[in-house]
Amino acid sequence: MKILVLCYEYPPVGGGGGRVAASVAEGLVQSEHEVCVISAGLRHLPRKIMVNGVRVIRPESFRKREDTCSVPEMALYLLTAFFPAWKICRSWKPDVIHAHFVVPTGALAFALHFLTRIPYVLTAHLGDVPGGVPEQTDSLFRVLGPFIQPIWKKAASVTAVSGFVGDLAAKNCGVRAKVILNGVPMIAAPVVVKAGNPPRILMLGRLSVQKNPLLAVRALAQIQDLPWHFEVIGEGPLGASMKELVHSCGLADRVTFSGWLAAEGVSKRLELADVLLMTSTSEGLPMAGIEALKYGLAIVGSRIGGLSDVIEHDVNGLFSDLTPEDFAKSLRTILGDRERLEGMRRASIQKASAFNLPDRVKDYEDTLREAASRL
Repeated sequence: MKILVLCYEYPPVGGGGGRVAASVAEGLVQSEHEVCVISAGLRHLPRKIMVNGVRVIRPESFRKREDTCSVPEMALYLLTAFFPAWKICRSWKPDVIHAHFVVPTGALAFALHFLTRIPYVLTAHLGDVPGGVPEQTDSLFRVLGPFIQPIWKKAASVTAVSGFVGDLAAKNCGVRAKVILNGVPMIAAPVVVKAGNPPRILMLGRLSVQKNPLLAVRALAQIQDLPWHFEVIGEGPLGASMKELVHSCGLADRVTFSGWLAAEGVSKRLELADVLLMTSTSEGLPMAGIEALKYGLAIVGSRIGGLSDVIEHDVNGLFSDLTPEDFAKSLRTILGDRERLEGMRRASIQKASAFNLPDRVKDYEDTLREAASRL
């Protein structure tokens, strides 16, 4: 098949959703399909490039930063990507369009379908679904809701990255979505599970309001009597506030801020870590959590629907209420019992098999092929 992938975020631009789009696109290429991606361009990135067999086109989108995107910048992506995408549809003639994120990318897929009749598949990630990140998007969906509904309805198929996102789509949009969990390549060699001395705690991702990183620092400040080291991989709007809080809590010698790292660097940190700390207020299905399973980390995470696929309470991790006290209690439970920590780490390795990337790519391939048959 010829598959046109639309995603306003694609590595190095964006976060977990973009990485999902890239892993699926590259997996489809390995399955001998032709894949072209149209994503947002930044001035320092090449306009056209081949990445692991995927042709990536990045029209200038006037987006300012790789790690954050405003609503006006999302709208600009639609405007700047429309003509290049239409040109590709007319000249290359893809069999199907795969649009990651119903908003904003689904609007572009809808317009192209209207003009060319090429069927499209939507993949919902979280923030693009009403109720996913209510504190950030409720007002937007109240205004745009009537205009978004046709995007859902005209899709040849809709997928969701987790059961939680699928339930939101059904409840708030009346759409039945096929759940295809995010996937990662598995490790060939067995992971050796041995808790560090001191145990190493990792936080991975964009330091934003949604990721709630200040809560992590406040929780760690309550367990200073235990041995541990905390590393933060990522940057974002709350990065400076997080560093200030670390210093004010007297934790500077126990916390490392590593910024964004290349994939190889992240893998090395995961190999050395014992616990992934996830204090998010909302998640779809976090890639960081899946990577943590693969490397055998115990996970201490927020009691939210989006983490239910990666955490089995008291088996491979612990759920916590969104308070420093409850997170501190969970961390103390795990860090204070080395045998329990190592048992949870082994359980995470077993749980990782559900996220095997080739299996998930095959699910997408079958869905896209079925949609293409409607052309």
